[in-house]
Amino acid sequence: MTGKTLAAAALLLALAGMSPALAAEAVVAPACEIGSYRLVDGSALDIGPGAAGQLRWRRTDGLTGALIRAGKERWTSTYGWTERPDGHTLTITDCGRGGIGFDDIAGQREALIQRDTRFESNGVELAGRLTLPPGRARVPIVVLIHGAEHSSALQDYWLQRQFASAGIGVFAYDKRGTGASGGRYSQNYLLLATDAIQAAREARRLVGDRAGRMGYQGGSQGGWVAPLAARIEPVDFVIVSFGLAVSPREEDREAIAADLARAGFGGVETAKALEVADATAAIVESDFREGFERLDEVKRKYAAQPWFSAIRGNYSGFMLSASAQDLRTQAPALVAGIEVRYDPMPVLNNLAVPQLWLLGGQDRDAPPGETVRRLDALKQSGRPIDYVVFPDADHGLYEFETGKEGERISTRQPQDYFPRMRDFILGRPAAK
Repeated sequence: MTGKTLAAAALLLALAGMSPALAAEAVVAPACEIGSYRLVDGSALDIGPGAAGQLRWRRTDGLTGALIRAGKERWTSTYGWTERPDGHTLTITDCGRGGIGFDDIAGQREALIQRDTRFESNGVELAGRLTLPPGRARVPIVVLIHGAEHSSALQDYWLQRQFASAGIGVFAYDKRGTGASGGRYSQNYLLLATDAIQAAREARRLVGDRAGRMGYQGGSQGGWVAPLAARIEPVDFVIVSFGLAVSPREEDREAIAADLARAGFGGVETAKALEVADATAAIVESDFREGFERLDEVKRKYAAQPWFSAIRGNYSGFMLSASAQDLRTQAPALVAGIEVRYDPMPVLNNLAVPQLWLLGGQDRDAPPGETVRRLDALKQSGRPIDYVVFPDADHGLYEFETGKEGERISTRQPQDYFPRMRDFILGRPAAK
């Protein structure tokens, strides 16, 4: 990549709330191997796309690994995203028939029902996919609302198979301007909420008399969109994964404060760092047309300070490393319509739909501190909200190892993450 492309990609990943390591897996693997498998011990195994030339396995307890071909029928695994062998192996002896062996435990691809569709929203044709468990029984339906990523949900979202394997119908769709959907990419939350509402209507149409409870699961930016959609047209439940009850501007400021605290700096340095946050926010709010002189001014003022290099934030750190020219020419298309001061609280204060929020205690992109305080206040006011903070998880709800240079290397998701969502959708009490 050129430096110019790298700068734009870094900004995109920051605002999408996606780590570069995870984003690299937005590659289509051979369709034959991809699917949900039931092993003879009763456990479920998902095989999905991985990095180029690889597959990725996932289990409902959060364990995952990259699969690297080691022969005609055999694949070996590395732990999480560490590239360290973990001892797991996969054999696919007859891909067309769906037979596999995982660590010598035989399994068979599940006969999930999938139906691709196209539906219209705000004059744009969107691509969707319904995935159902086999049979004719009524099932709850969850509509997956993605975050700010530009990749295809239909290709990359393994939850569409995992939920269906657990007895839940799933509707996934490519966000406007991504994948197989038409239109221009946007981060306008009201526009995206109306797209989600149309997706839910299409899901209900396709499911017909099998439709039970229906709701949304939204990750990252989807945590702003899902409650808004549910407020406009009520559903039966909302799940927010690694989302926020604060604005994007507050998200960046809270992330910068956490950056400096981790680096050992105090309130005086943090106050200065928030001047940087004000300057970057002004540029984003102007759609990258104005404010560069102010940013240059604070950079000249503080760039030599020891705390300056600790700034990461949600988008500020990436903007500090990109040139003004790159930001002016590339950023507007990447983050079109982003509402930096969007306040989710008026919606949450008036939302009667049961909600489950799942947050990462080590989330550097979406720090949960103020969000937890607001969720507590909403609960005390009688809103039907429950939340769980997974103490060791970063954004995406990934646990991690810390490398020699201080970088975080994702390993797995918390053991209770998927079961919490599954049981909430199915109306089961959470396991204690």
